[in-house]
Amino acid sequence: MDSIQVRDYMTLHPVTFTPEMPLTAALAKLLRSDNHGGPVIDDKEHVIGFISEQDLLDKLVKASYFCHDSHVVGECMRDEVLTVSPDMTIIELADLMQVGKPKAYPVVDNGKLLGMISRSEVLKALGKNLASCFQHPV
Repeated sequence: MDSIQVRDYMTLHPVTFTPEMPLTAALAKLLRSDNHGGPVIDDKEHVIGFISEQDLLDKLVKASYFCHDSHVVGECMRDEVLTVSPDMTIIELADLMQVGKPKAYPVVDNGKLLGMISRSEVLKALGKNLASCFQHPV
């Protein structure tokens, strides 16, 4: 199990955002995906931030009330982003995710986005390993 790495379970084409994207466009993109947020990238695909549903709420409530889309992702994103390496093991990531940490992490190599990994993918990896250990009747 220690040899199973993040790269084996990460999503290769995550939903991404740019800092100049209007919040309404970011909302539409997020709603079309199965994600609760995603990395904000620059033109070289380096991760420069992260925006989540929660980050969008305050500004979008005001935009909805006034019917005025004056904010962009760069104003609402979190600048400090916890990222992981594709070489990190699933066990290391599971330990990292346990208490009060994000539910999803951008997977980066030299700052460049390679994919995303969420708790769901970590649980799939753990489940696959456990299935080989234990056989439960259906």
